Amino acid sequence: MGQSRPCRAKALVVEDDPMQRQMIELLLEESEFEVISCESAEAAELVLRSNGDSVVLMLTDVELAGNMTGVELAYVAKIYNPDLDVIVTSGKPLRQRLPDGATFWAKPWAPLDVIRVAETKASALSGGGVRRF
Repeated sequence: MGQSRPCRAKALVVEDDPMQRQMIELLLEESEFEVISCESAEAAELVLRSNGDSVVLMLTDVELAGNMTGVELAYVAKIYNPDLDVIVTSGKPLRQRLPDGATFWAKPWAPLDVIRVAETKASALSGGGVRRF
């Protein structure tokens, strides 16, 4: 008999820098998220197309491999899942407008920021808290 695992919330990490991507993955996994990772917006869109309603949090860099930026991906993501919490990050000032409900984080951000967002989101999903990011 196998043990059943509780259903975990899904987070999508879109980052073309492997070290950054791995760090974010580890932080989210420590906060009990199931993490799906992509290095391009095009790959992330495929994930959103097939799993968009089950992804509850997306972190994306602005500059990505491929032809679509993280800002463009944020708009696409909101089409697939209007309630998706989207965080867009960059080491440069953001010059484009983000979709409603998306948040911008300037790099460098602290790992504690990711943990705080993940725990706040997990608490909100379990009915125990209010979103505060």
